[in-house]
Amino acid sequence: MRRRTGLVVVNTKKILVLTGVALLVFFLVTQPQASAGIVTNIVSTIKDAAEAIITFVSHVFNP
Repeated sequence: MRRRTGLVVVNTKKILVLTGVALLVFFLVTQPQASAGIVTNIVSTIKDAAEAIITFVSHVFNP
């Protein structure tokens, strides 16, 4: 007997990824201004995190 549980996991993963991409495209098309705001917030958060890491590292090496 062969077990094929790995195949089910891969297919479920594919379905979830495709569903997520479809929802993202739908959201981008139906609400472009809200999508732009979300992207701006994400980029701002990443920038703030990078600046915090840079500040931490500079204080570690230059006390």
